[in-house]
Amino acid sequence: MSSQTHPIVDLPGPASVPTFYFIGVTTARSSIRVVFPRWAAELGLGDVQLAGIDLPLHAPREDYRRVVDFIAHDPLSLGALVTTHKIDLYEACQDMFDRIDPMARLMGETSCLSKRAGQLVCHAKDPISAGLAIDAFVAPGYWQETGAEAFLMGAGGSAIAISWYLSRPERGADRPSRIIVSNRSTGRLEMIRKVHAELGTDLLVEFVHTPAPRDNDQILAKLAPRSLVVNATGLGKDAPGSPLTDAARFPRSALAWDLNYRGNLVFLDQARAAVDVRVEDGWVYFIHGWTQVIAEVFDIDIPTSGAVFESLDHIAAHTRR
Repeated sequence: MSSQTHPIVDLPGPASVPTFYFIGVTTARSSIRVVFPRWAAELGLGDVQLAGIDLPLHAPREDYRRVVDFIAHDPLSLGALVTTHKIDLYEACQDMFDRIDPMARLMGETSCLSKRAGQLVCHAKDPISAGLAIDAFVAPGYWQETGAEAFLMGAGGSAIAISWYLSRPERGADRPSRIIVSNRSTGRLEMIRKVHAELGTDLLVEFVHTPAPRDNDQILAKLAPRSLVVNATGLGKDAPGSPLTDAARFPRSALAWDLNYRGNLVFLDQARAAVDVRVEDGWVYFIHGWTQVIAEVFDIDIPTSGAVFESLDHIAAHTRR
């Protein structure tokens, strides 16, 4: 019998206090379980709690709909941050949202659910948080100065957001000379291709089907020096492994960015084993991703820099696993 008949998601009971949800795969392992109560106290959010909802990768459509229906109709359920399931949840539930922000509609993803005046609102916060994270470790003028390329392995919501951010015309000459997006399956590649077609992207963006890690190795070997290489696949956190083999050769002076900050992080181990590669994990992306969604769900202002943001960063750093 199909999983549509026997849903596999384990929904919580009705919330007894204002509750914010984390929809992911292994939510109990995330640092946010320790960080959020301390952030809530720092931000003066009152008696609120965070609850995780775990779904397997590419869960049945009905499971996503049950989760969204629960949050929409439970009075004390305030909203949610969505990770890993951003595209799948949007595709399954877009008819259930009262409002969809323009970026979510363009990106075809849900990274945040909030409630306003009894309406359930779908947001895409990744374009903002991804941009803030990139700007934290890639200096202004880097692309114009180096002529470097960007290679994104994975074609999910984060890759869509990063490729959008790096290709925006308003960045002028400070953009990669080329963006390459690879993925194991072709469906997601077609989705990201459509996003860029709708945007009318004037930068060269290539979409490459890479069913095996050695296919990514071949792309990596041909990149320009100082290029950015991103693991946006979830491998290393949501599933073991890396999108590259151990034989992969990074370009000279490359930037290696893993969007994960926890897990076995094989991709970062491979990058560290190479010569002259600067490594960045997903911690800053984690901070910006969560603070952007918390600000939306609780309808408060959280600056992206300055004393308040630094205080939240400091609190999180002291709880990092």
